Order: sequence, then C-alpha cells, then structure tokens
Amino acid sequence: MRAGAVIIVIWLLLGLVAAFERGYFKDTGDASCAKAGTVIVTTLAGPLNWLGVNPKIKCEVPPPSK
Repeated sequence: MRAGAVIIVIWLLLGLVAAFERGYFKDTGDASCAKAGTVIVTTLAGPLNWLGVNPKIKCEVPPPSK
C-alpha cells in the first residue's frame, strides 16, 4: 500500500514540474477556469507530459442574463 502512495505522490510532483516548465504558475493577471483546469489536468497527466501529452481545458462561462 505504501509503495502505491509513493508512486502517486511522485507522479503528481512530476506533473507539477511539467506545469511549472510550461509557465502555468506565472502571474499574468489571467485567472480563469480554463487556466485552472489546464494546470489541474497537466498535473494529473504527470510524466505523460514529456511523452507529448499536452492537455488543455476550454471553459466558457455564458454572460449573465438581464
């Protein structure tokens, strides 16, 4: 059981490194659900990022009705 937990933690840490390398943590003032979603799926993809996986999330929120 512990080996599985260690593997998951390493997997997620590698995903965070990949997100950092892509510049997703820079403060550009652009905070959106799409950016947050992209960071999350990049982190979950882990080492697959270096094998060509480039997950992106599109998130469109409709304007409020009047």
